[in-house]
Amino acid sequence: MTLSGSLLIGQRDVGGTTHFHAVNPATDARLEPAFACATHADVEAACRLAADAFDPYRALSFERRAAFLEQIAVCLGENADAIIARAGAETALPEGRLRGEMGRTMGQLRLFATLVRQGEWSLPRIDPALPDRTPMPRADLRQRRIGVGPVAVFGASNFPLAFSVAGGDTVSALAAGCPVVCRAHPAHPGTSELVGRAIRQAASTCGMPEGVFSLLGGAGHEVGEWLVKHPAIMSVGFTGSYAGGTAIAALAAQREVPIPVFAEMGSINPVYLCPQALAARTESLARGFVDSLTMGVGQFCTNPGIVIAPEGDAFESFVRIAAETIATRQAATMLTPGIHAAYDTGVARLAQCAGIREVGQGSDDGAPNRGRPMLFRTTAEDFMRERTMRHEVFGPVSILVSCPDTATLRVLTESLEGQLTITLQMDDADMDLARTLLPVFERKAGRILVNAWPTGVEVCHAMVHGGPFPATTDTRTTSVGTAAIERFLRPVCYQDLPDILLPPELARANPLGLTRQVNGTMQPPA
Repeated sequence: MTLSGSLLIGQRDVGGTTHFHAVNPATDARLEPAFACATHADVEAACRLAADAFDPYRALSFERRAAFLEQIAVCLGENADAIIARAGAETALPEGRLRGEMGRTMGQLRLFATLVRQGEWSLPRIDPALPDRTPMPRADLRQRRIGVGPVAVFGASNFPLAFSVAGGDTVSALAAGCPVVCRAHPAHPGTSELVGRAIRQAASTCGMPEGVFSLLGGAGHEVGEWLVKHPAIMSVGFTGSYAGGTAIAALAAQREVPIPVFAEMGSINPVYLCPQALAARTESLARGFVDSLTMGVGQFCTNPGIVIAPEGDAFESFVRIAAETIATRQAATMLTPGIHAAYDTGVARLAQCAGIREVGQGSDDGAPNRGRPMLFRTTAEDFMRERTMRHEVFGPVSILVSCPDTATLRVLTESLEGQLTITLQMDDADMDLARTLLPVFERKAGRILVNAWPTGVEVCHAMVHGGPFPATTDTRTTSVGTAAIERFLRPVCYQDLPDILLPPELARANPLGLTRQVNGTMQPPA
């Protein structure tokens, strides 16, 4: 598979008049080749191809759509070594982490293929005609869900595989029957091109409509703006910063036909140390917290950015052990020079907050773009007063917050913004406190954990990777797990259509053998 720096518009390679280069963040060295910057005409071509592909693609059988997803996984596997090597050069992520991410990406594609084949995601509902009902008869009414149309996907910086070109947004959109126009992340354009070529190869092998997938690149914001504004685009999937997500959502809302934006923007992911658990497991909790905080140089949207615990001797011991542990951790290369600069700025901003003080930091060898682990402490009162402390700093930094009593703890919790995760470290003796806090947690977060650490997101049916604003732009959805398909579906009702015109999900003979809701009751296939 050749890396050329081209845009991938349908089955065509398209060059550019302006170009940019990727940078190896470990050395600041420029990487070859040069990559084309998409023009407005390129965006127009990709979006029009996607619009033309929508009806024929969504009309394909579930089996063919599922086989396409599986073939993408096959093509990724066949080119894994080249993709992983390039991703390592562009992100400084270690090979083991990238191989794990490749496995996750391929597994995610196969999981959605299984989902598509099962068909129940289309939620077929049938209310048969009641011609003799009085005072008025009822028509025959049948409902299913179909794809919304072409979807724009923005690749993420911190997961060059699992949340990018062939990641969760792309696979859930394709599973829903929606063509994808992907905006490659400028930090890893080579990785994006290689993955995009694997998707295009699978599309050709499976006989997909040409516009089912396109990949557009560029160094600035213009490509993303043109893409979101294009009338053919019917929805957007985004993983990234708060500033980026809210800017895209604003563009989408200003269109003549507004469209939904499903942006996952991160959070500070509070961890609560309940009194009995803290007293009984002080050392293991402190060390486990630092392990979670520094994993992957803290470049996870589920990183534990704040720890909340009762003040007292156990908390002081926790602070001491956490500070001693973080001092043993070395700074490591962050994903991009820009992310490193933003991290340093965010840490400096935290350090200037009233009522906060540094209690520990890792070592730094002075190499380029290294994120040094940092630990601060403050009180609940100061945390609630200083809003800057509530803002995510993307990287290995966290704030330890002491709380004087349960009443203050409840007030602090109510003051939190929306979160991707909230974690409880608790023992059986903490059950009453946990029961008191749980209803608040349910309002504040998309995922609630007990006696674990939030870093890491399982790809499965029950996972929720989302949460109230500003964690995401739509609290009703998830960007991970099979429920992610729901973002790109909408309901259609068919009234009194002859059987020959009905889609197979709703045909009277139930040819797909689906479990369907009939007159409000789930009815398995005969």
